[in-house]
Amino acid sequence: MKKYSISVIRTEYWMPNSNYLDIIVSALKGRVNNGDIIVISEKALSIAKGLIIDEESVKTGFLARILACFWMRIMWGYFLGRLCHLRKKNIQRLRKYPCGEGGRHKQVALRYAGFLEALLWGSEGGIDGSNLPYAYVCLPLDDPRRDAEEIRLYIWSRLGKRVAVMIVDTDKTYSFRNFHFTHRPVSFNGIHRLPAAAYILGRMLRLKRRSTPIAISGRRLDVESALNIAEAANRARGFGAGWTVWDMADRFGVDLTGVTWEMLRRIEHKPIVIVRIRH
Repeated sequence: MKKYSISVIRTEYWMPNSNYLDIIVSALKGRVNNGDIIVISEKALSIAKGLIIDEESVKTGFLARILACFWMRIMWGYFLGRLCHLRKKNIQRLRKYPCGEGGRHKQVALRYAGFLEALLWGSEGGIDGSNLPYAYVCLPLDDPRRDAEEIRLYIWSRLGKRVAVMIVDTDKTYSFRNFHFTHRPVSFNGIHRLPAAAYILGRMLRLKRRSTPIAISGRRLDVESALNIAEAANRARGFGAGWTVWDMADRFGVDLTGVTWEMLRRIEHKPIVIVRIRH
């Protein structure tokens, strides 16, 4: 069995339109070796690339209101939450799911992820609001393989190091023996997408779950190794300002849309992890 050496790299908070390529190279200079796997947070990349939406300006439709005021409060708060073994704190939060902010969020989920994903209680289709201020949410990357390749080539051109680059999301991939599945968009061979059902089945059956490798460039990895690396990297990285938008708001003592950019910039961020395989 392969063992991994993990090095977490701290950087500034990646703001929209940040030059993430130069930030990555600067952070890796003097720390990276040939053959290393550089694991990058998808959310950090999405924010830096400006793939964010201000839900405050979104107009809520009828279906989105039904999902927020009934589906989330009743179905998730009293039935699905228990079936999926959610924490009691999160079940209580779901029973008070906000119709206003929640309705706007469900409208975004319907528009960008589709109806099945909008049935989930969070991270619908990779849409996520944690570690973002106000009413912003970020979308998943359009082409993560292209982004991984761009970063890998930039590291080679600036540092002269031959590395692999993996982009990872905290949303989980569930494993039943040799079958691996997730609810969110992926482009990693061997991981299958089952919209919405993946999360419910995986949590309900308490299947093995690991963070999801979205794409890799510069190295071939079997899916089991990729999942192990993704999970190890995300465990080392932590969850920034909070695992959910509720946790983030509680941390700063504000309401759900009261977190600011300045608050987030004060938090320690670890969007890059160097993984070194020891044979």
